[in-house]
Amino acid sequence: MFKQLAIIVAAGTALAACGINQNPLRVTRSACPAVALLQNASDVTLFSPAASRDASAIDVVATITNLRGSCSDVGERIGTSISYDVIARRSDAGAARSVVLPVFASVIQGGDRLVAKQVGQVVVSFAAGDARGRGTGTAQGQVSRAAASLPPEILTKIQRKRKAGDFDAAIDPLADPQVRAAIRAASFEVLVGFQLDEAGLAYNVTK
Repeated sequence: MFKQLAIIVAAGTALAACGINQNPLRVTRSACPAVALLQNASDVTLFSPAASRDASAIDVVATITNLRGSCSDVGERIGTSISYDVIARRSDAGAARSVVLPVFASVIQGGDRLVAKQVGQVVVSFAAGDARGRGTGTAQGQVSRAAASLPPEILTKIQRKRKAGDFDAAIDPLADPQVRAAIRAASFEVLVGFQLDEAGLAYNVTK
């Protein structure tokens, strides 16, 4: 399944985690991974019976929202603590009920390389007679400081002071392919989404 997810990631993330300030005189970046929801995995639909994909068989629809990340940029491992809410609605607002939903958090390097993945669970609770339910979840993502740091020679290129009259004074350092490649390799993000099976992913893509 994750091969399919990685293709989606590659299409849209590129340098999303760089934290680059494109000032032509100085470029600053954060080593902290960005946090984002993975497209086509931010919601899940449960059916009853499970094999059905008919609209009349929809049991529960849940969505991840209020995604938040807090970075600890200390030591050799840079950690991001993630929290989020899951809001859901059910078709039958009957007895009190709880639904357990699997959610993943994946660390992606350079926009398309899976570095680490964890799968947790979120419990969504529905009160008796209530069609809406809510749950909360947390996750962690860690990256190596060495991997998230730019090589000294690249830093020299992008932080070199430029004076008016220099032949490259007006050239954006990110125009250099080596600089762009190095920034991409040192860029990480943590993508969060529901752990979908093939049928669930196909439903989200085509609905």
